[in-house]
Amino acid sequence: MYNYPLYEVREIRDLKDMVRQSRVLYSYKNAYLTKDPVAAGKISPHDPELKQKRKDEKEYLPIGFAKAAEDFEAFGSYLHQEFPAGVRVGVIGETRYEWYITYLATVCGTGIIIPLDKELPAAELKMMIERSKIDVLVYSDVAYTNLGAVKDDLPPVTIAMDPPADGTGSLYFWDLLERGYEIRNEGNLSYDEIEIDPDEMRIILFTSGTTANAKAVMLSHRNICTNLMGMCSMVYIGPEYTCLSILPIHHTYECTCGFLCEYYRGTTVAICPGLRYILPSLKEVQPSYVLMVPLIVESIYNGIMRKIDSDPKVKRKFQFGLKLSRFLMKIGIDIRKKIFKDIHALLGPNLQFLIVGGAAVSADLLSNLRDLGIHCFQGYGLTECAPILALNRDKYYNDSSAGLPLPGVEVKIVNPDENGYGEIVGRGHNVMLGYYENPELTAEAIDKEGFFHTGDIGYIDEDSFVIITGRKQNVIVASNGKNIFPEEIEFLLLENPLIKEVVVHAIEEDGHMLLRAIIFPDREQIDQIEELKGKELDSPEVKARLEDVVKEVNQNMVAYKAVRRIEIRTEEFEKNTSKKIKRAQHY
Repeated sequence: MYNYPLYEVREIRDLKDMVRQSRVLYSYKNAYLTKDPVAAGKISPHDPELKQKRKDEKEYLPIGFAKAAEDFEAFGSYLHQEFPAGVRVGVIGETRYEWYITYLATVCGTGIIIPLDKELPAAELKMMIERSKIDVLVYSDVAYTNLGAVKDDLPPVTIAMDPPADGTGSLYFWDLLERGYEIRNEGNLSYDEIEIDPDEMRIILFTSGTTANAKAVMLSHRNICTNLMGMCSMVYIGPEYTCLSILPIHHTYECTCGFLCEYYRGTTVAICPGLRYILPSLKEVQPSYVLMVPLIVESIYNGIMRKIDSDPKVKRKFQFGLKLSRFLMKIGIDIRKKIFKDIHALLGPNLQFLIVGGAAVSADLLSNLRDLGIHCFQGYGLTECAPILALNRDKYYNDSSAGLPLPGVEVKIVNPDENGYGEIVGRGHNVMLGYYENPELTAEAIDKEGFFHTGDIGYIDEDSFVIITGRKQNVIVASNGKNIFPEEIEFLLLENPLIKEVVVHAIEEDGHMLLRAIIFPDREQIDQIEELKGKELDSPEVKARLEDVVKEVNQNMVAYKAVRRIEIRTEEFEKNTSKKIKRAQHY
């Protein structure tokens, strides 16, 4: 099924076992590269000019595996001495070293870690803190922007990653880390002797959604370790690699695949200071791989193409290079990195691949990137599966698919229709323990045979690749009884550059069900058309052009899937913090 042998990976029982093994195996190398001089030990956490010196730091500074392990143990020793078993530790902030330390120190002790989304409104954060019964909250200054509005409702103990402001009553992370070292130097190493139950709830993660429907997912060490061993047996990730971390760390995708996976495999993680620094960081770090979401991949590709299209001479040279490259690839000659050396200079010379997750990505985009010598493939995950359920391999992939099931994970289709489309379900040690304090919802999600029902519709092809066609909750039943997956139609529409965002849904008109596309046009692309330049997005001229686009797409679909009406939006759709459109808000 996997086309070539799985990569050999070492067995890990739990995350504490992983930390101990990696400390020995990779003591000679750097775990992290950071632009924080405090985390790297370059300046004191009490330096009076700390804030300015952090801003002024230009270089990536190293933190070794041995030092990171010592810090995990020290902060863990502090938590173990000061708080009872089962303490619930919330952590909220941007991706940074203190976040990593807090996570592993908690789960490798007796605590439960609860990552929170720093982008959420204060009221939602307050609700999540209350629902998950957080005892201790570790936060950064960036996160306190939202938390400040509910400061009177925060847990009794708050720990600031940055020097705490007056009036917060917060403890300072670096003082507590120092206290942890003192505890250990006094001979108290009881933290090291804590036995981990790999099947116990140790992580609570909230799914994306509004306060009302965000589900609290309970995960164990075994859930995470199953993912780590499975994904690394499918895709080679090694100690000679460097990963550039750019995604929000509270998401299980980035947390498992962009933090814990690297610690497991001895890979160095370079922490990108923010999304606007992605391209400078790519040039500076020269990573081996990057985890991305479709929005970022599309943005990078579109930026490259805009630059090429703006110069006719460069465009002609590029088109010739593309034809030459494709021809040579057919006869086994790969000189893509030479032909497109200017593009590769932007991404760094060491880039092996990009992994895309979090949402579906266009197969054409993946193919176009590969034509340029940028290897990009996707995986399929859900918070409830810690997160990976399926993954394309680095040397065996299907661009139209979500990937192959993880080793040891069973994926099948239930209640298929006449085309073989049905709900995708999965069973394995990666599947969550359940939803926190919600046995009814858990029973709906995990059936009696232990299969988790994803809510995604799709099929499994003859090569065992999982193909997703849409969400169960979004399925539209046509008047002929056939199922219509709006995401399929949206995908086709989004292939046209004039359309930036779109939602397809059903409306009733004169007693008949019709499909309508609500379209947010791409201002930049519209202005590339001379007769539309400067026109309002909802002008009759722009609408007429978009109707032509829809008609072209309709020609490639059966009649009952054709879009019969369009509506133009002049503003982006409302999205959640994962940048996914809140569909229910728009129809």
